[in-house]
Formats: sequence, C-alpha cells, structure tokens
Amino acid sequence: MDDEKYPYSSPGYSPDLGEDNRQPVSDDVFGNEENNAIKYKTLSWQLVAVLMIAEIVSNGMLSLPSSLAVVGIVPGVIIIVFLGVFGTFTSWILIQFKLRHPEVHNMGDAGYILAGPIGREILSAGTIIFAIFATGGQLLAGQIALGVLSNNQLCLMLYTGIFAIPTFIFSLPRTLDRLSWLSIPSVISILVAGIIGMVAAGVYPLEGRVISIAVSSDFVTAFVAITNPVFAYAGHFMFFIMISEMRNPADAMKAAYTLQGFATAFYTVFAIVTYYYIGNSVASPSFSSLPPLWAKISFGIAIPNFLIAGSLYSHTAAKLLFVRFFRKSPHLHSHTVLGWSVWVVLIFVMNAAAFVLAVGVPIFNYLIGIAASLFASWYTYGIAGAFWIYDTYRYRGGTEGLRRHGVMTTLCVLTLLAGAFICVAGMYVTVDSIILAYAAGTIAAPFSCG
Repeated sequence: MDDEKYPYSSPGYSPDLGEDNRQPVSDDVFGNEENNAIKYKTLSWQLVAVLMIAEIVSNGMLSLPSSLAVVGIVPGVIIIVFLGVFGTFTSWILIQFKLRHPEVHNMGDAGYILAGPIGREILSAGTIIFAIFATGGQLLAGQIALGVLSNNQLCLMLYTGIFAIPTFIFSLPRTLDRLSWLSIPSVISILVAGIIGMVAAGVYPLEGRVISIAVSSDFVTAFVAITNPVFAYAGHFMFFIMISEMRNPADAMKAAYTLQGFATAFYTVFAIVTYYYIGNSVASPSFSSLPPLWAKISFGIAIPNFLIAGSLYSHTAAKLLFVRFFRKSPHLHSHTVLGWSVWVVLIFVMNAAAFVLAVGVPIFNYLIGIAASLFASWYTYGIAGAFWIYDTYRYRGGTEGLRRHGVMTTLCVLTLLAGAFICVAGMYVTVDSIILAYAAGTIAAPFSCG
C-alpha cells in the first residue's frame, strides 16, 4: 500500500530499515503540541513502564498457580518463562513498527497499513471489544475482592456496580500522563498483594498437599494451563497508544524490557511459591485458597490495581475512537465543550458496556476467554510477525529481502502460526468449557446475585 493512500500518512523513517540510516520526522499522531492546551506527548519511558505493568500485571497472575496444578510445576514454569521471552520479542517488533510509522496511534491504524480499510475496521473493533471485555474482567475481580472483604453479605451484582463507579472516574483523564501517576500505587498494590499472598501461603501451607512435577492430561485440560499465562501477558494492544504519548518514542523499548522482565520474574516466583505451599488444590484466583483473614488482606491490597487496570482498558477503547473522530482537529488539543462531551460519553459507554456484560451475561467469564483467544493471541503474539514481514517486504527488496533475512523471516512466520494456534485452540477450549458448564447446570441467570 502506498503511503499517499494512507489518510494519516507521514514519511516516518527512511525506507532503508538499516539501524544507521533511519531519520525521524516531526510528523506523528499529535503533531507539534507547543501551543496546545492539552498536551499528550508528555510521558517518560519510566512512566510508560509503570503504565504497562499496571495494565498487564493484574488479576491474570492469580490464575497462574492453578496452571501449574494442571500440567505440573516444571512444564508450567517453562510455559510462563517462554511466553515472557516471546512477549519481549513481539514487543520489539511492535515498537520498531511504530517507530517506522509514527502516524500509527492504535492497532486500527496499523491494520490500515497492512490491509486497508478492512484491516483498520477489524483491528479497531478487536481493540475496542477486547478492552471492554478486559474492563469487565477487572470489574469481576473487584466484585470478588469486595465480596471476600464483606463475607459476601451483599448481592454480587451490587459489588460490581460499586466497583464500576471509581473505575469510570479514574478513566476520565484525557491524557495517559494523569493515569500514569495513578498507576504507581497500582503497581505497588499488586506487588505487595502478591508478596503477602506468598507469605500467607508459606506460613499456612496446606497439609497433605500434592505437588506434581509433570502431569499427563487431555488436550482441553492442558491447554487451559497455556491460555492462563498467555492472557496474563496480554496487553500489547495498548502499546501503540502509549508510545504515541511519549516525549521520546525511541525509548519505548526500555519500558518494554522493564515490563517483560518484571512480569516474567514476578509471575514465575508467584506461581512457584503459591503452588508449592498449596499444591494441586490451589484455586483460581489463588488468593481464594488462603486462610480467610489473609485472603481479605491480599484482595484488599490488590483493589487499587484492579481499579486502575480497568480504567486503563476503558480509557484505551475510548481513546481509539476519540482520536479517530478528532484527529487533526482543535477538539483534540483544546478544552472545547464538544471535545469534552464526546470524551465523557465515550468513557461512560465503555464502562457501562463492561458493567452490563459482566453482570448481565451468565457466561461472561467464558466470553472473556473467547475475546482473549480471538484478539490477545494476535495482538500480543501473532500479528507482530505480519508487521515485520510487511516492512521487510516493502522496504528491503520484496521476496529477496525476506530471503536475505531468513532467520528473522522464519521467526516471524512461526510467530504468525503461534498466534493462529493460540486463537483456534483457545476458542475450542473455551467453547468446550461453556458446553460442559451448561451440562453441569453451573451457569447462573442473567443479572443474578449468585
């Protein structure tokens, strides 16, 4: 696709993708903000790292010990570490693509480069849908936390509504810079909660627990152990939006290294320690396996993380549409009535949709798995391979260029195949789980308190 056909095109970097010949240009998503009332490009790489950690290292990690119970401690740890390293590789590809295409603000813009209007609509819709479902997932995490703290004395739907209110409020800042400062206590809260959870498991180990080195199981059961860490690392779909608000996007990889290093190390330690002291009976979320008092303490401390992670997801869905509506217009950078009205409505719609889905759809937990299979498998892993192949084919000599970079080409093809496998297998496993849940009569009624 030619650059001039792209509606937000800028020359980006030199078509020669050599490391020494790239020349950055000034044109990007937000342009020159020197005289603007609302400035987006204010983030340092350190704050972007905090945003990434707050968004990714959240309730998903509480399912990791149960993954070890399914396949055993050795295969489970190998999967967690491998997916962390794999996520670092795809982070690098995504960031390089963003640096070569500074006009890209979100996955929809990247989809336009790859496949025109159809690609833009598919990847934009996927981003919004996944962000809404992820927000709903955080609302359910908040529901569980509030229920544990109050011994489930209220209707669960009411807990979700209570949690949805601050999630909506924290989503409202127009720039990620404001949310980045809120993300600092968010990161601290999940780190401290995880440490307390591990300490509690060690102080009160489950007597007679069984610890498995490796477990033989059927495909559906075993793949659940893979999907849990896959989705625990899911968050790359926000990278383009975050990098667009950096002062110096060239530093983005520093933030990604910080994220992936922290997430991989913390996930591994948390999963091993919790599983070692609780064994194969560990629940998901794992805090539910702790003694009541310690469960309350761990869930209570983790609440700020659940709140901010949910706010970041709904902010992302709204930001994609807001920038698309007002790109290159005064409403993007000024405090206009129209601009703020549209922004607040978008934030409300995203949070309201997440709330309605979370409390009104009996199989919402399973739908999160379907959404993650459809979109997280590609955004976190698979599609990065397509980005590298596109740029290399276009700027490095077509098929001959791909042959010259055979090792990287092979890795990117395998990345695409991995994304496709996770997508299809994840869908199969989730649909199978829905069928079994209905057969067992464990699906609650819509808008129920149970």
